Amino acid sequence: MNEKTQKLLSVLKLQPVVPVLIIEDAKSAVPLARALVEGGLKAIEITLRTPAALDAIRAVSQEVEGAVTGAGTILNALHYEDAVEAGAQFIVSPGATGELLDVADDHEAAFLPGAATSSEIMGLLEEGYEVMKFFPAEQAGGAAYLKSLSSPFAGTLFCPTGGISLKNAHDYLSLPNVVCVGGSWVAPKDLVASGDWAGITKLAREAFELRG
Repeated sequence: MNEKTQKLLSVLKLQPVVPVLIIEDAKSAVPLARALVEGGLKAIEITLRTPAALDAIRAVSQEVEGAVTGAGTILNALHYEDAVEAGAQFIVSPGATGELLDVADDHEAAFLPGAATSSEIMGLLEEGYEVMKFFPAEQAGGAAYLKSLSSPFAGTLFCPTGGISLKNAHDYLSLPNVVCVGGSWVAPKDLVASGDWAGITKLAREAFELRG
C-alpha cells in the first residue's frame, strides 16, 4: 500500500487544486483539458456522472500531453474497471466500500477513497489508506471540522472536495492535513459551453498559484 500511497501523493502534489469535471460532451474534453494543463493543473478528475465521461477520459488520456487523467464518482467495481480501461491513472470515490477496496487492490491505478466521519477514516486506516478524499467538505463541517481531525488522525492527509471555491480554498490549503483541494470552479459551464479556453486557462493559473 505504501507504494500506491506514494503514487497517489505524486499526483495530488502536482498542484493545489484538482479540477473536478462534469463533461456533457466528450468533444469538449480535449480542449478543456489542454486549457487546464496550460494553466498548470495537470491532474484532472473527470467524474462518471454523464454518458460522455468514459469517452472523455479516453480522449484526454490519449491526446493531452502532460495531463494526468483521473476518474471520479466511482461507486462500484464496474465503474472502477471501466475507468481504468478508459485510461484513468487515478480513481476517486465519494466514499468507500469493501467492493471498491477489493477492486483497488487488483489495479495499479492510485485510489483516493472518500471519508467524512471519524469511523470512516478509522476504517480506511485499517485498510492501509493514509490519503483520503474529504467529501462533501463544506456540508460535512468545512475547514474547521477538518482542522479538528488533524490531531487524532496525525499523519492522515485529505483532499477536501465539495463546496470549495476560490474564496474558501485557502482555508483548507492552509491546514497541515490537506494535500490539495478538489474544485469545479476552474471550469465553469458557461466558459466550457462557449469554448472560452483562454478564460479557463486564466482560472486554472489563479488556482495553481493558490499554494504560493
